Amino acid sequence: MRIKIVSTVNNDIKSIFAGFDKELFLKLAPPFPPVRLLRFDGCQKGDEVHLEILIPFIPQRWDALITDFGASDSQIFFIDEGTRLPFFLKTWRHWHGIQQSSELSKSLIIDDFEYTTPYKLLDYVMYPVLYLQFLYRKPVYKRIFNRN
Repeated sequence: MRIKIVSTVNNDIKSIFAGFDKELFLKLAPPFPPVRLLRFDGCQKGDEVHLEILIPFIPQRWDALITDFGASDSQIFFIDEGTRLPFFLKTWRHWHGIQQSSELSKSLIIDDFEYTTPYKLLDYVMYPVLYLQFLYRKPVYKRIFNRN
C-alpha cells in the first residue's frame, strides 16, 4: 500500500532540512501509541533510527536504515527502509522529500511511503491508521517551519 501526504510551508528547503533532527522526529510522533527513541543518527545515507513503540504488554522495535539521500537546488530527499519492524508490518519504505514550490517563498514537505503487512486484509486495515498518523505531521510542520 502507498500513502502520500504533502504539507506546504513558508520556508526554503535548506532551512527545513536543517530542522530534520532528533527534536523534530520526537515532535512528529503522534501521541498514541507512544514511542521511545533509542537511536537517531540523522538523515544521511547509512544513518539509522531505532525506536520502540510502547504498545501495552507488547512493546515493539522499529529500526530503519537511511538507504538513499539526494540534494539539489530544488529538492532534498532521503529514504528510510525498515530493517526490524513491529509485528504488524512486513515491509516499510519511506521517501521524505522537501521540494521548492512554484511559489518561491514556499516549500513542500512530502511523506511518501509504501508498506505491507503479513496479511493483505491487514494492509487495508492499517491504511487509515497510518494515514492519520502521518496526517498528524501537517500542523507540526507548519508550526515549526512557517516563517513570516
